[in-house]
Amino acid sequence: MYSVTALHIKNSLNIKQCRLKLDLSVIYSDSDELFMLLREKQFVYVFQYGVIAFFNCSHSDINSIIKVLNPELKSWQEQDLKETIKVEVSGQLTQVNFDKVILHEFNIEAIRLVMLNTSQSVALDKYLDITDLLLNETTIYTKELEDKGRLRISGRKLKRFIGRVLNIKNQISENLYIFDSPDITWENQELNRLDNLLKQTFDLKDRYRYLSERTAIIKEDLELFKDIMDHKESSKLEWIIIALILVEVIDLFVIRLLKMF
Repeated sequence: MYSVTALHIKNSLNIKQCRLKLDLSVIYSDSDELFMLLREKQFVYVFQYGVIAFFNCSHSDINSIIKVLNPELKSWQEQDLKETIKVEVSGQLTQVNFDKVILHEFNIEAIRLVMLNTSQSVALDKYLDITDLLLNETTIYTKELEDKGRLRISGRKLKRFIGRVLNIKNQISENLYIFDSPDITWENQELNRLDNLLKQTFDLKDRYRYLSERTAIIKEDLELFKDIMDHKESSKLEWIIIALILVEVIDLFVIRLLKMF
C-alpha cells in the first residue's frame, strides 16, 4: 500500500528554481509543473500554483523537501491545506474509492494522474478559502448599504479590491485545469477512465463550478460598488459645477452693483 500526499506550501513556486534546489531526476517538466523521481517508486510533483505532491514518501522526506522550498513552513502535518489518498497496486480492475485508488499495475503515468488530481483538490481548497474571505469582505459593504443606504469605501481602496479579485480570478483560470485532461489520457483509454474517476471522487468539477459562482457574485458586487462610486463622483462634480456657476453669477451681480454706485 502506498500513499499520495499533496499540500499547499506557498502562494506560488518558481519551477526553474525548484528544479535547481531539489536536484532530483526529472521525469517531466514545463513552466507550470515539475515531476521528479526521489528514489525507486518514490515521486515528487511540484506545481507553479504552490502545491507539491508526494508519492510513497516518508514524513521526514516530505518535511525535508518542503523546508528546501519554503524554509519558513512548519511540518507538513501542521498544514491545513492538504489531502492524502491511499494507492494500492493489486492487479485488479482500476478503481477509485473515497480514500483509496486501486491500480491494475504500477504505472508511473497513472500515479502521476493521482498526484495531479489530489493537488488540484488542494488548490481548489486554497482558492475557496480566498474567495470566502473576499465574499465576507464584500458582505460587510452590502450589509452597510442595506442598513444605512451608503457605501463607506474610498475609490482607491475599491480599485485595489477589484484588482485583487481580478488577479485571483486569473490565477484560478490559469492554475485549475479541471475540465482539461493531460495529453496522455487521450492516448490511453485506461488512463482516461482513471482521470475521470479521480475527478468524480474529488468532486473537482462541482467544486470548481461552486468556486466560479462565488467569484461571479463577488465580481457582480464590485461592479455595483463601482457604479455607486461613479454616481457619487458624478454628483459631486455636478455640485462643484453648480457652485462655480453660482460664484460667477454672484461675482457678475456684485460688479454691476459696484458700477451703479
